[in-house]
Amino acid sequence: MSSPTTISPEKLARLIGTPNCPALIDVRIDEDFASDPRLIPGSVRRPHDRVREWGASIESPSVVVTCQGGKKLSEGVAAWLRQMGKPAEALEGGYDAWIAAGLPAVPAARIPPRDAAGKTVWVTRSRPKIDRIACPWLIRRFVDPEAAFLFVAPQEVTAVGERFAATPFDIENVFWSHRGDFCTFDVMVQEFDLATEPLRRLAAIVRAADTARLDLTPEAAGLLAASLGLSRMYSDDLAQLEAGMVLYDAFYRWCRDATDETHNWPSSKPGA
Repeated sequence: MSSPTTISPEKLARLIGTPNCPALIDVRIDEDFASDPRLIPGSVRRPHDRVREWGASIESPSVVVTCQGGKKLSEGVAAWLRQMGKPAEALEGGYDAWIAAGLPAVPAARIPPRDAAGKTVWVTRSRPKIDRIACPWLIRRFVDPEAAFLFVAPQEVTAVGERFAATPFDIENVFWSHRGDFCTFDVMVQEFDLATEPLRRLAAIVRAADTARLDLTPEAAGLLAASLGLSRMYSDDLAQLEAGMVLYDAFYRWCRDATDETHNWPSSKPGA
């Protein structure tokens, strides 16, 4: 039953993938996690009995806590976070309810190791255009909101990855890269088990724009134009990424909520 301190899986699902998504904390015990080692998209595992230690580091304005069944662990952790001054809710029914609703879950084994600050670190070629903006957007919105991205000279991507424990992407001969007709964004959507209808639709747009196949979907030309425009507006790759986050937020919301909506100039004729 709903309460003022809980959130339903359906409501949370509408927030995931948007800039307003709360911090998502998974406090399942090890035995429960081992039985299904996947995570609600964007969530991070934390020990329930150390909430007073890690709770202080949460910077998000709101938090949703998940345990297996949505009972004592998530309720207790959420209550502690509220006691610490952080608005927090427990997920109704917990992880079990999320899976029962048919909502996506990310295989934990696919998420790269986190650094000492708890971030995944990724590295790719400098001067991004499409795939190298789309992939960081997907990672930050659905895998690791705190992910760090390093943009380096193309010939140094592999070496930087090795020296700085960063995961390379969108270069040849690495796991996170193009496969056949699929671009890296396609691969990430599939490997992270995020192939929802909106993300499949967005993946088709990214693929078409990134691989010069604008005939695949009419929206691809717009994404290509906006992406090339951003690359000329920003000389700093990280500034371009931040601007690109807004662009992909907009494309995602169109893919999720607005594909049937049309727009035209209203007629000014009497009686129209």
